[in-house]
Amino acid sequence: MRPPARSPASPPCLATAALAASAALLLICGGFGFGASSSSPARRTSSRATGPDAPRPSLAYWISGTGGEMARVLRLLRAVYHPRNRYLLHLDAGAAAGEREALAAAVRADGAWREAANVDVVGEGYAVDRTGSSVLAATLHGAAVLLRVAADWDWFVTLSSSDYPLVTQDDLLYAFSSVPKELNFIDHTSDLGWKEHERFEKLIVDPSLYMDSNSELFPVTEPRQMPDAFKIFTGSPWVILTRNFTEHCVHGWDNLPRKLLMYFANTAYSMESYFQTVICNSSKFRNTTVNGDLRYFVWDDPPGLEPLTLDESHFGNMVNSSAAFARRFAEDSPVLKKIDEEILNHSSDCASLSGRRVMDVGSCSKWGDIDVLRPSRAGEQLRRFISEISQTRGCS
Repeated sequence: MRPPARSPASPPCLATAALAASAALLLICGGFGFGASSSSPARRTSSRATGPDAPRPSLAYWISGTGGEMARVLRLLRAVYHPRNRYLLHLDAGAAAGEREALAAAVRADGAWREAANVDVVGEGYAVDRTGSSVLAATLHGAAVLLRVAADWDWFVTLSSSDYPLVTQDDLLYAFSSVPKELNFIDHTSDLGWKEHERFEKLIVDPSLYMDSNSELFPVTEPRQMPDAFKIFTGSPWVILTRNFTEHCVHGWDNLPRKLLMYFANTAYSMESYFQTVICNSSKFRNTTVNGDLRYFVWDDPPGLEPLTLDESHFGNMVNSSAAFARRFAEDSPVLKKIDEEILNHSSDCASLSGRRVMDVGSCSKWGDIDVLRPSRAGEQLRRFISEISQTRGCS
């Protein structure tokens, strides 16, 4: 992640460009219900027990990456795969069209994924800057597509190619089996500190909202006042959202989600504030908020804009953290193999591509009754941790 940098091709009228970026984000979001994937998905139903009254939950994963990260996305998919869940993969405009096509082909070629029909690939690689609002547009697009293709998931989980799970999916689904299905896991605070001036009083324009290629942000010279129509909250960009709240953000049946989209279209690192601000200013959803993202990070001192890259020296702390996911990892880091073999119970051949373009999940994982979960001690630990942090809800 990097601070906003001036583009050499900045338009002469920056205020007009800022307004155009806001309008572009709103127009993009207005069409989210019609997002396309490699398989032109229609709404699907399932014979498995899912939905609000199901004994076991179902998760919807949005997994994103950029150019050169097809193998990382597939490895992450393998690590978090379970037939109960739904998965939507996206490589942004930093990837060549051939790489996106190869990703879709890998999904189609795998017998287990094809049979379960629960993995889709976004066919269009639109531009994304992860320090701007285009990453928020991409995330909302992914949420909208997942809402359209499947009526049977309970929580929306965001992951990037730099993330990796610290528990099996049996552990995670077991832990969430005891969670009320109205709870959202969003790290948040209203203590803005330095961000008040650097993030919210300064306007930026994210050209990736209206350009075909990934583009850096550029600043707008005119500052803006802090809002008084709503209170800003900020926190981690990685969230676990309920289906109801996801629908609220995507469809915007009251004006708050749309109003905040316009505001955060011109805010740097909008993924760190949009969902926090929507939920904490909503009387309907405020008290469904659990202040935690179930992620493991290690920060430098003083902290930078990105957490440190994790390696084997962090393994013990990761295992004992009660987190469900961790970031960030280097590609093919030895610690990933250690997680595969000692936590996820996957062989290294199954977890990585090992030089192949297609991973055969069917030859690595044998699924019995997918409604029967087999949690480990880590699942019990995660369940207790979620129960503990869920005792306190709301925003302050």
